[in-house]
Amino acid sequence: MTGQGQPGPPQWAGRQGQGVRGYVPGVFDLFHIGHLNILRAAREQCDWLIAGVVTDDKAYRAKAKYPVIPLAERVAILEHITLVDEVVVEHQPSKLDVWREHPFDVIFKGDDWRGTAKGRQLETDFSTVGVEVAYFPYTMQTSSTLLRAALESAAS
Repeated sequence: MTGQGQPGPPQWAGRQGQGVRGYVPGVFDLFHIGHLNILRAAREQCDWLIAGVVTDDKAYRAKAKYPVIPLAERVAILEHITLVDEVVVEHQPSKLDVWREHPFDVIFKGDDWRGTAKGRQLETDFSTVGVEVAYFPYTMQTSSTLLRAALESAAS
């Protein structure tokens, strides 16, 4: 299934008796259909789904912008989505550090990461610990960046 984005049975071994643990990291700012799409697709591929919400500072370092929605509210939104079994705040410097604290079998990313330097690094890092990187189709028509631009345009 890796990289295909097609529903089907999970291929990842999982931990003894615990099934497959999946991890979806993100800012989850201005929650939209793209966020819901990746959570739905990930849920179909695992038995336990962890959503990792990056801190405001990590989001700023990655995107040079702070999220519009405060961290506590982004966490609360995800905690109330039934697709998600666990929500963690991602304050660690690397995804491998997150994995050490909250082990998972597969990490899910949008396919806008596929083939990029960041995506290749993620694949290399996780291959060392047996974690699969799976990509799902990126929702092109809606993103937090587009929503932010629309809000800024409407406010001016």
